[in-house]
Amino acid sequence: MTQTKEPAQRAGGIESRSIDYVPLTERHGKLWHLGPLWFMSNAQIATLAVGLISITEGATLPWSIIAIVVGTLLGTLFMAFHSAQGPQLGLPQMIQSRPQFGYLGALLVWLFAYVQYAGFNVFNTVLASESMSKSTGTSWIKPWHVIITLIGVAIAIIGYDLIHRAEQILTYAMLIVFGIVTVLLFTLHYPAGTFDLGHFQAAPFFGQFGVVAGYQISWAIYVSDYSRYLPPDVTVRKTFYWTYGGSAVGGAWMMVIGATLAAWKGKAFSGNAIAELKEVGNHFFNGFGDVVLVLAALGLVSVIALNMYGGSLTLISAVDSFSKVKPTLGIRIATIAFTAVLSLLGALVATSNFLSDFNNFLLLVLYLFIPWTAVNLVDYYVVRRGHYAIAEIFKPNGMYGRWGWPGIVSYLVGFIAMTPFFVVGSLYTGFVAKSIHDVDISFFIGLPVAGLLYWFLARNIDVEAETRVAREEQEELERAAVQGTL
Repeated sequence: MTQTKEPAQRAGGIESRSIDYVPLTERHGKLWHLGPLWFMSNAQIATLAVGLISITEGATLPWSIIAIVVGTLLGTLFMAFHSAQGPQLGLPQMIQSRPQFGYLGALLVWLFAYVQYAGFNVFNTVLASESMSKSTGTSWIKPWHVIITLIGVAIAIIGYDLIHRAEQILTYAMLIVFGIVTVLLFTLHYPAGTFDLGHFQAAPFFGQFGVVAGYQISWAIYVSDYSRYLPPDVTVRKTFYWTYGGSAVGGAWMMVIGATLAAWKGKAFSGNAIAELKEVGNHFFNGFGDVVLVLAALGLVSVIALNMYGGSLTLISAVDSFSKVKPTLGIRIATIAFTAVLSLLGALVATSNFLSDFNNFLLLVLYLFIPWTAVNLVDYYVVRRGHYAIAEIFKPNGMYGRWGWPGIVSYLVGFIAMTPFFVVGSLYTGFVAKSIHDVDISFFIGLPVAGLLYWFLARNIDVEAETRVAREEQEELERAAVQGTL
């Protein structure tokens, strides 16, 4: 039975919890809320840009669409499995890395996670500002950077419930407006050979597949953040389905639109699809293109808020590793503000070579988080099977230790095993990738290597003993969480 109680830990309607455990008395919300949240998180023009990669490298539209669909179906599996951890543990995503990597060892992945939050916000801010500038007919790119950042800060500070509500409203608008855009795509005249299925090229196909899978997996560090207030009696299966369905549909839809726009314009393509979206929208009626861009910018603002919110949780987790932090509203606001300033500065100095930079960034995300997601999921579903002593996660000298060597070693070995298969634009190509004509298959290497190695190294963990500790501490955990003394 889903509880609908109002959360108790609020100050004037503003969320005050951060990395701390959410007690059962504050669990609220409906499971279906995950669908619109993850649909809208993906259904925005940063996602659209992900679908441009293979077309710009010479692939035909059908093969690009196949790579997008396959990459989405596979990559979304992992982030959706992470989503089910939130209601069961009542914790944000990255703090859950402590049982695998240790109290201090988890800093390894938290650093990469924080770079991802800030990096995505740089790209999102640039795209949102360009959309607003294009729709208003102004050249105020940098002022828009500031305005968009401030709106994102306000949403992130109010927190979890407002983020869910905003994504629900935007989902309805997106379905209507981009539904019209999708219909308009069928009315366009495409260059000869656009729909040729007989011209397969492995490098752009696997490059597109890898970027898409990496983009979907990159959401894995977010997902429990937005499901942790749900009551624990929601099933793992239904949590998975709502997350998977929303993310996969929203992501694949936008990426296919991006690929289609790039194929339509050919060599005249602008590089980020903003001009093309406006042009296609105006085929409906003059001015509708501006409506499309404004909605696209609003979608990006909501994701910017997600990144600030998640970045704040990761930063608080990192600080807590060195000095015990009392999770208060004040520290939430301070870390959100710091994340916002960092991202804003990045946006203000960002280069104009957007597509290439974004492609390389996505590949970096894929490489960094493939071994992490393998370790975390194997630990949750295979080794410990969801049984964690949550109070111990917050103890520097607790049961999980300061350094979780099985997790750290598995992560590093998995990452190193991937390096010969890397293809990062003109920056780096691994020797194995060179030998197979720049085809990137690192995804298929890092995942099993890290996952299987962790399963082997963690086989001596006494899960039954840990489960007994969890049961013994459960009552005190609930009491400490309600009182704010955890």
